[in-house]
Amino acid sequence: QVQLVESGGGLVQAGGSLRLSCAASGRTFGNYAMGWFRQAPGKEREFVAAIRWSVGSTRYADSVKGRFTISRDNAKNTVYLQLNSLKPEDTAVYYCAAGTYGSSRYPEEYDYWGQGTQVTVSS
Repeated sequence: QVQLVESGGGLVQAGGSLRLSCAASGRTFGNYAMGWFRQAPGKEREFVAAIRWSVGSTRYADSVKGRFTISRDNAKNTVYLQLNSLKPEDTAVYYCAAGTYGSSRYPEEYDYWGQGTQVTVSS
């Protein structure tokens, strides 16, 4: 059974940093891309970043480019999202997802999802 478990969310002041983790288990993810999405209250789920597990290539939403960094640790089967220079508009529930459509920005192209972790940025 595939499981994605996010952690690392919390409350931080604007300009601060957080590191989110997504621990993956239940299958081999070598052919998968891992994505991070976020959803703020009253808004649709939006793409944040993705990484292809095998080659490590990355993709970012324009809104986070230069501030967020996605990475993976193959030995730990874990994907990370480093959030720097946080802004109040980054406040959302952040979700980890796994899919086989490459580094897609579309949530419907991901097969597995974690339960989410809350990130709140105060001004």
